[in-house]
Amino acid sequence: MEHTMVVTVMGDRLHFAPLENPQNMIDLGTGTGIWAIEMGEQYPSATVLGIDLSLIQPTWVPPNVKFMVDDAESPWLHPRNHFDMVDGRHTVQAFKDYLAVLRQAYRHMKSSGWVELHELDYICHCDDGSAGLDYKFGEMMVCITQGCAAMGINLYGALTMADRIKEAGFINVAKRILKIPIGPWPKNKLLRKVGLYYQAVVLDGLQGIALGPLCRGLGWSAERVEVYLKDVRVDVKDPRIHSYMNMHVLYGQKPE
Repeated sequence: MEHTMVVTVMGDRLHFAPLENPQNMIDLGTGTGIWAIEMGEQYPSATVLGIDLSLIQPTWVPPNVKFMVDDAESPWLHPRNHFDMVDGRHTVQAFKDYLAVLRQAYRHMKSSGWVELHELDYICHCDDGSAGLDYKFGEMMVCITQGCAAMGINLYGALTMADRIKEAGFINVAKRILKIPIGPWPKNKLLRKVGLYYQAVVLDGLQGIALGPLCRGLGWSAERVEVYLKDVRVDVKDPRIHSYMNMHVLYGQKPE
């Protein structure tokens, strides 16, 4: 559902980086592997590798797509100057040292290769004042950010990611910011669909999203979290609240 949401808001595109006949691509934290699979279908002459800590990907995939268990923060065993594209989506909360990951990506990429990242800023924005100070989902995201910070994770990493891409050595760095509505409240048909997808993602994963940061990070009990989430669900479903998050699409190129 989250993959469909991202592809939809990007105008049915899997990437913005201007790829030219890519031969080797890697997807960091591939999750279900759906991005890697669709990239393999779009670029049948390329080899697409998806890595993740969990082997939850399907086995029936295009012949040019492969998955393996690997940690992107460990030393990469791939050859130098190998990848035409390095992709990462929704990984800002997964890597404690994202700059180190980007530097490894740089070393193992071909000249003129591209890195592209898709990351939410995890800040609840509102342009019309309908999400007030008592907006429970926004309040929860602030608490989750604090809980993640207590565990050494910067959930606001998307805000500074462009600087880290440049610091890693990439040039031609570009950033696009796309609105992700929380719920199907927009009048625009496309954004309404995106908001419906994201509302489903949030409601389906709310408990899993909240328990770790609030319990391990802030010391809440599981019972307190469950009671708190009741009000959060009400606000997420309220069509009168016009809140959204920004998704940052960032891409940069390795110099020749």
